Amino acid sequence: MNSASLPARFGKRMLKDKYLYLMILPGIVFMVLFRYLPMGGLIIAFKDFSFRKGIWGSDWVGLENFKFIFTQNPDFYSIVQNTLVINLLRLIFFFPFPIIVALMINELRGKRLKKFVQTTVYLPYFVSWVVFGGIIMQFLSPTGVANQILQLFGHKAIPFMQEAVYFKGIVVATDIWKNAGWSTIMYLSALTAIDQEIYEAAKIDGASGLQTIFHITIPGISDTIVVLLLLQIGAIMDVGFEQIYVLCKPILYQTGDVISTYIYRIGIGNAQFSMTAAIGLFQSFVGLIMILLANTACRKLFDKSLW
Repeated sequence: MNSASLPARFGKRMLKDKYLYLMILPGIVFMVLFRYLPMGGLIIAFKDFSFRKGIWGSDWVGLENFKFIFTQNPDFYSIVQNTLVINLLRLIFFFPFPIIVALMINELRGKRLKKFVQTTVYLPYFVSWVVFGGIIMQFLSPTGVANQILQLFGHKAIPFMQEAVYFKGIVVATDIWKNAGWSTIMYLSALTAIDQEIYEAAKIDGASGLQTIFHITIPGISDTIVVLLLLQIGAIMDVGFEQIYVLCKPILYQTGDVISTYIYRIGIGNAQFSMTAAIGLFQSFVGLIMILLANTACRKLFDKSLW
């Protein structure tokens, strides 16, 4: 009886909230078309893909593509190392930055000043990496502003964009500059959900500003922090393609080439689609394992998790 009436209840709920379902419909369509349907193409990781034969007609090779990338591809371990190092640096330096900025903006008292600072911080997010990367390369060029400042203090010009030792730091710093403001919005949204009466009670009890931040504000946004941390850990094998593609020159491939740019260069440039599909599948598998482990750890340590 209950199971029979379940579709009817679901239909009534859909009819009642039809506008909400219509709002999420574009997102569902996007996910189906560009996330789930393309997963069928992963089969070419186990085939010797040929355009002439097509996906289903291409010859099966089993795990040969994986054996090749693990044992015979000299670049594979280098790009995996570059990807992991850049993402670990992001986890250490990028992840706390939006939290700190959000806490600082939250402490501002003037509404106009708060809106101005917030807008200034997240404005770079809306600039494309092509434009933003061009600005960075001009800024760090031998005749750019950065080197002009160094020369004022008696230092020689440094070719920042041509020396491998600086590249990973530039990637992390530019990522913070461009994207940290957008992440700040999420934490500011979480801050608005904290009951203001708790702050008033803490003020009456004589709590200082730092005590309020550590005992009220940070615990109040801890759920958001954990969710974003887990998502970033899940993407530990994925470095944004646009940023690296714009900033990394061939001279820096040894230290700056990552999985996403390598897949693009080998897959599109050399038409090695089966090989790049195998690398992409390995990348996704590692990301899945990482997010499962991180989710389990957060649930046991902090009693917070994605599921």
